[in-house]
Amino acid sequence: MIVVMGATGATGSALLHRLTELGIRTRALSRNPGRLRTRLDSTTLSRTEVLAADAADPASLRAAFTGATQLFLTMANSPAQVSLETGVIAAAAESGIGHIVKLSAPGAGPDSPVAIARGHHTIEVALRSSGPTCTVLRPYAFMQKLLLLAPGVAAGGIIHGAMADAACNYIDCRDIADVAAAALTRPEIAGHTYTLTGDRTYSHPQLADLLGSLLERDVQYVDLPGADLHRHLTGTARVPGWLASHIVEIQHMATTHPEEPDDTVTRILGRPPRTLEAFLHEHLDLFRGAPRPRI
Repeated sequence: MIVVMGATGATGSALLHRLTELGIRTRALSRNPGRLRTRLDSTTLSRTEVLAADAADPASLRAAFTGATQLFLTMANSPAQVSLETGVIAAAAESGIGHIVKLSAPGAGPDSPVAIARGHHTIEVALRSSGPTCTVLRPYAFMQKLLLLAPGVAAGGIIHGAMADAACNYIDCRDIADVAAAALTRPEIAGHTYTLTGDRTYSHPQLADLLGSLLERDVQYVDLPGADLHRHLTGTARVPGWLASHIVEIQHMATTHPEEPDDTVTRILGRPPRTLEAFLHEHLDLFRGAPRPRI
């Protein structure tokens, strides 16, 4: 039995789907099981046990972990992430979970210029000392997060950022999920730390050019000082202040820590990662102004 936390997110839901394809018994946890059930396709739902559990409630976690052997742990970035994830890890270890696959962040370390990455380092330290075998996945920027740019592109053909012409790694959450599934089902993959990227890097100007080519219209990248991007995110985009700070930090890090793709996904999965061009083509209607589906 494999337990999946974060099953409502892009990576967690993709992992549930992949494990279902492999015929693996899964248990998905959510504070709102009814909402989670509405987000799963019928085949995945029919083969997944959905239980109520709250990361802030150790008793509910221990009950949900009963009888399980492995855990996939991913949670949305937040100021409470360190305390919540370390609590989950402790409950999993107490419940006899033997292997934990954690979704972390690239460059996680005590001296990272990105606060969220420093938090992931703290969680990783707790994970490695908890007892179970641990596999750590450190993916770069999710392609799915680029969908947040769709309203600005649709309305004005504009992408805002603070990266100048620095290159960024992007990876499809479905590839992350496939690597997680491999770590959960192939013992030789478990117990290591993996950095995950797509097949190539893109600067924001290159991203704008790619979108413009696919949309057959002009798309421009507007580079802003970090403070101005923060104001744009908190004002126009109504992003919480801590998240705006995180976005500015990771974009600044891209300008000071050059990013290069690696072949980890190909080595583990035996195929190349999904391309950014294919991902954007799949979601072009959103960049043309179609409403994003709400579940």
